[in-house]
Amino acid sequence: MPEKRKKLYEGKAKIVYETEDPDKLILHFKDTATAFDGVKKAELKGKGSLNNTISSLIFEILHRHGIKTHFIEKLSDNEMLVWRADRFLVEVVVRNVAAGSVVKRLGFKEGERFERPLVEFFYKNDELHDPLVCETHIELMNLAPMEAIPVMRETALKVNDILSKFFKEHGITLVDFKLEFGKLPDGSVGIVDEISPDSMRLWDAKTGEKLDKDRFRFDLGDLLEGYRKILKRIS
Repeated sequence: MPEKRKKLYEGKAKIVYETEDPDKLILHFKDTATAFDGVKKAELKGKGSLNNTISSLIFEILHRHGIKTHFIEKLSDNEMLVWRADRFLVEVVVRNVAAGSVVKRLGFKEGERFERPLVEFFYKNDELHDPLVCETHIELMNLAPMEAIPVMRETALKVNDILSKFFKEHGITLVDFKLEFGKLPDGSVGIVDEISPDSMRLWDAKTGEKLDKDRFRFDLGDLLEGYRKILKRIS
């Protein structure tokens, strides 16, 4: 069992700790639910464990398909061991169905399925509310190495293909999801952070019931009930 040492960082949903190995970190998933850049907030006992478990399962699936990530192993209910990464200030969002900000920005109707996946880049900055950026912005603002952009795009589309099929097999529609990337200790670009219902939209394929964080954002029902439904189906 790795030794948990100095706390490096505490965010809205996770705490990052150093270990005795300078290349490895421990992520602790908190029971905090937040929305709208932290404006809406609540403590929900068990949320951290659900996110850690679901995220670990998804990382394991991606590893089996050869996708590079920072995930090493799940350590406990609320903690996972990961490789230390130099994280880029870019969020990559893949959309299969119109929902969320793309509806407000571009006038799509919620639930409208795109002919092919839409990939968007956002500047990871809470104060600016994570604005949409293009590749030129990324270059001028030095948000990520330019050679990493095609890698991020290609990887995100591969992940979309893998997870769309996986969730479909379990009666769930993968509406959209967010990925973060960084440079890993071996110099490669990989997925970092988490892949959980906090960072993706998942709808029941038959009923359209929203099972993700939108339940908390828009008071659509018990958040943890939605997460438990997801975990029960995919595990």
